[in-house]
Amino acid sequence: MSDEGTTNIIKKLSGGALTKDEILERLKTKDKGCKIFFTPMIDIERQVSPTAIDIRLGTQFILFRRTKFPILDVCESAPEDLNWKIGRYQEKVFVTLGEKLVLHPQQLILGGSLEYIRLPNDLVAEVIGRSSWGRLGLVISAATLVHPSYAGVITLELANEGDTPIALYPGTRIAQLVLYKLLNCEKQDAKLYGTKYLGSVEPSFSRLHEDEDLGIIRKVKKEFRFSAKSVLLLPSNVSPHLPLIQILNFIFIHF
Repeated sequence: MSDEGTTNIIKKLSGGALTKDEILERLKTKDKGCKIFFTPMIDIERQVSPTAIDIRLGTQFILFRRTKFPILDVCESAPEDLNWKIGRYQEKVFVTLGEKLVLHPQQLILGGSLEYIRLPNDLVAEVIGRSSWGRLGLVISAATLVHPSYAGVITLELANEGDTPIALYPGTRIAQLVLYKLLNCEKQDAKLYGTKYLGSVEPSFSRLHEDEDLGIIRKVKKEFRFSAKSVLLLPSNVSPHLPLIQILNFIFIHF
């Protein structure tokens, strides 16, 4: 989903998170249109806090590895080649319960929630790291927005910002799911919030190669040239004195 689509969702937020009683009601209801599907729920009393649901770390991870590629240029390759390079750049590993994965300082990995989650179309969620882990240097490197009607495992971007390696154990409570009610939500809205990661049952490789914007940028690279001073040489019908935002608007309309 585009940034504009995400912004539109946020604008529809009620401004307050669901309370514990509201979360419990949503978890226990038999009304599929309102129910939060969350499984396995190992300890509902411990995992549901006053304003969030704790999610546990799963057993599958994606690690980043050095390859023979000097750079990962998302606009240099065709989509199928970029997808292949991402597969070479990332690898999946499995860690059994009771075993550990060591996250070294300044290392980023992708993990997944132990739970499979499905949200109704009138709720949106934000994934945030637990403070107890954050105080040890473990952070979720980017806020994760879970769109309405999403179903699947949540991929977690985990980074060690401290100076000491951290052992990660599957099954530990690693992050929190904060839920917000949407205003003016209609049933057909559910069709608008599908994402490329919908239905994931494990941490997902990046699917950046599916972004349509990259195709436009690739065309721009073929049509436009840059001088040694990195000055954009535009087609003759486009004035270089136009503000940059107008030039970009021209590019995305005509390509």
